[in-house]
Amino acid sequence: MRQAGGKLVEAFALEQQIDADMIKSNVFEKEWPPRSGKRQSFLEVDRARWFTIPDTTIMMLASQLPLLALLADFLRNPREMDVPR
Repeated sequence: MRQAGGKLVEAFALEQQIDADMIKSNVFEKEWPPRSGKRQSFLEVDRARWFTIPDTTIMMLASQLPLLALLADFLRNPREMDVPR
């Protein structure tokens, strides 16, 4: 799914016990400060946490809410999903 700002988001869901404290972020590089010619590394995610679906709806970007709606629908009515890309 493409967010309003153009970033492509790939999402997945699984039924599994995962300790959020054990999740490690990937790192990306960018020029920082801007136009300085210097490159720095940054974490993509500062930490992982788990939320209920109602709590998540207030934390996600509006462009990501259709992904959450698909998951909530699937949890109410499990079946194979044909997810739009």
